[in-house]
Amino acid sequence: MKFRNGRPLAVHDWDSVIYEPEVVIIGQAAAMFEGGPTGAGASVERTEAFLEEYQTARGRALNDNELQLCWAAGLWVRAFNAKKFHLDNFDVLRRDEAETRMRHAGI
Repeated sequence: MKFRNGRPLAVHDWDSVIYEPEVVIIGQAAAMFEGGPTGAGASVERTEAFLEEYQTARGRALNDNELQLCWAAGLWVRAFNAKKFHLDNFDVLRRDEAETRMRHAGI
């Protein structure tokens, strides 16, 4: 972890290092920041809250296309994890949640 003035600034997770456009990183983080051991990730509501807080913190709103790309990136990582965890009988992405995420992504 990296701190600035005694406050957390960054967490370095070297297992997950990627180089992608900002919207991909935001979307995956918004979908997975509450991952836990089952890979379930954040609920749709918590993902929405993350995206709103992120926009506030960056001082600029995302446009509609950028938000759709965020949701698509989050859906991708959630579907990837669902495939892995299905083998262990964990249902981490219900159909209704996937459909909601797809609507947000414009799919």
